[in-house]
Amino acid sequence: MARPFKQQRDPQRTVRRPTTNFTKLETDPNAPPEPTQRLHKLLALAGLGSRRDMEELIASGRVTVNGQVAVVGQGVTEHDVVRLDSRPLRLSFEAELPQVLIYHKPEGEIVSQDDPEGRASVFDKLPKIKHGKWIAIGRLDMNTSGLLIFTTSGELANHFMHPRYEVEREYAVRIFGELTEGQMAQLKEGIELEDGPANFDSITPQGGEGANHWYQVILREGRNREVRRLFEAFQLPVSRLMRVRFGPVNLPPRVKRGQMLKLEQKEVVGLLEWAGLAVPNAPLRQLTQREKLKATTVFTPKVRKQRISALDRPPPTADEGGKGRPHRGSSGAARDSAAKKPVPRRSANRRVRQTSDLNAPQMQKKSDRNRGRG
Repeated sequence: MARPFKQQRDPQRTVRRPTTNFTKLETDPNAPPEPTQRLHKLLALAGLGSRRDMEELIASGRVTVNGQVAVVGQGVTEHDVVRLDSRPLRLSFEAELPQVLIYHKPEGEIVSQDDPEGRASVFDKLPKIKHGKWIAIGRLDMNTSGLLIFTTSGELANHFMHPRYEVEREYAVRIFGELTEGQMAQLKEGIELEDGPANFDSITPQGGEGANHWYQVILREGRNREVRRLFEAFQLPVSRLMRVRFGPVNLPPRVKRGQMLKLEQKEVVGLLEWAGLAVPNAPLRQLTQREKLKATTVFTPKVRKQRISALDRPPPTADEGGKGRPHRGSSGAARDSAAKKPVPRRSANRRVRQTSDLNAPQMQKKSDRNRGRG
């Protein structure tokens, strides 16, 4: 059977579309109100920055809710449209299980996202995540190594770092010299520093060789260079400082210097229960065999560029919005002009190849003429 010819569509024919009358549903006055959440909290959970930064971002007028400029402390629902600089945002109203990462920090790296000197930062090595932002739990100075914890939960990080919770920090310290019994007792009682009194909860000698001696110390504060300043009060400089424990998290021996390890879901649930935070009601996601193997494997991170806070990112201008650069819908001439490369100039002393430079063709040998003939 022959295939019929395809009928051509008449361009002048008017297309009739079905008409549908939508009736707006009436709201039930007796229905319970929809649950709302604070806007700055949802923005922080989305990885745009800390809650305090999000309050400043809302106060700047760059965030809108349903076309209206948002105010600090405003509550939103799931049906509200939130935009940042006219860009719609995807906000998660259901609590998700945060991620926790362990990093064995080496010396020579700073714990900061913004360094005018351009030094190596621990944030340059963190793996990329779709939603959220890595938050460093506590800080270690440039010459201190050891345990550093990252998480995507601001509440969990606050429970670790806030002074009122008094979370223990354990360090291994090597000093040039040796403490006496009286000095160790004085370090436990307290020493007056520039920013107030400080002391160790416990200090235990760990031996040593020669003039260097190791000590294990535990304290419940995280002031700047506090451990070093306590030893320097007795004219004993610290030659090496390493954090081995932060609260219930210990530095695993298999995580060598410069390596990372991602905690499993059950371990993260244990941290939330330890901190007294709400555990998401959603069941734990079933991991594949490859994901289970990857989750328990120590890896060496690669240097990459990290996301910055939305407060530090300036609002886009008219040129950055797409007017000053070619896009897919631009004309072919604009694309050609953008893709053209500058033509290198020809040097005046450049010698042009002449015909005389070519070698004269040689006569073919008799053996070559007869090759391949039967």
